[in-house]
Amino acid sequence: MKNYLIDTHAHIDMIEAPINNILQQMETAGVKKVINPSVEVKTMNKIIELSKTYENIYAMLGIYPSEAKTYSDDVEEFIIKNRKNIVAIGEIGLDYYWDKSFKEKQCEIFAKQIKLANKLNLPIVIHDRDAHKDTFDILSEFNSCSPILFHCFSGSVEFMQECTKKGWYIANGGVVTFKNAVKTKEVAQQVPLDKLVLETDSPYLTPVPFRGKPNTPAFVKYVAEEIAKLRDMALEELTDITTQNAERFFGI
Repeated sequence: MKNYLIDTHAHIDMIEAPINNILQQMETAGVKKVINPSVEVKTMNKIIELSKTYENIYAMLGIYPSEAKTYSDDVEEFIIKNRKNIVAIGEIGLDYYWDKSFKEKQCEIFAKQIKLANKLNLPIVIHDRDAHKDTFDILSEFNSCSPILFHCFSGSVEFMQECTKKGWYIANGGVVTFKNAVKTKEVAQQVPLDKLVLETDSPYLTPVPFRGKPNTPAFVKYVAEEIAKLRDMALEELTDITTQNAERFFGI
């Protein structure tokens, strides 16, 4: 049995608190490991250095959809150079919510990063906002071997089922604790347990009862508690399963 939690997605480098405080809060809350994703070029070095300095912080490198225009051969070379220090390519994907003006570029860079993950034999963590069909189609076309995880899953139960049929993983975060998040709660209730992992997306999407305050990896325990309640199962069982899933997916 695993008696600890894993936060599979937290922007440690963006949290306005001393790193030792964050780690102490994690320890107190029973959160043993955290995956720290990049979203832009300028943060990549810091994310690598954090993973080298702290044994329970793992690095994930990729370019966020809104930063697609910054992707270059140099970025790709940096990721390849740091292959041994990263556990996944991410967060990558498509975001049509903020800006639909450069969909074509987003799709192009998304496909490139999928191919890079395949080349490096690394899993992929997906950012998908208002772009479910294109995300699904591009993954289906270009991904040949990388395990897939949908970060902050925002689709319907039906879309979740199409994803899990392909063996892809689903991450639930603080949104599942929101009173009006009906669709997210339905997904959390019905996603196959062997494809479910937990996250916070710190410092964003803080769960109840701390909504409105900065999020932290320690709060992943509230995500676990809500999903256990929704599924009418013991918290210890949900923790054990989701921790094993995260360790299997990221190879940690």
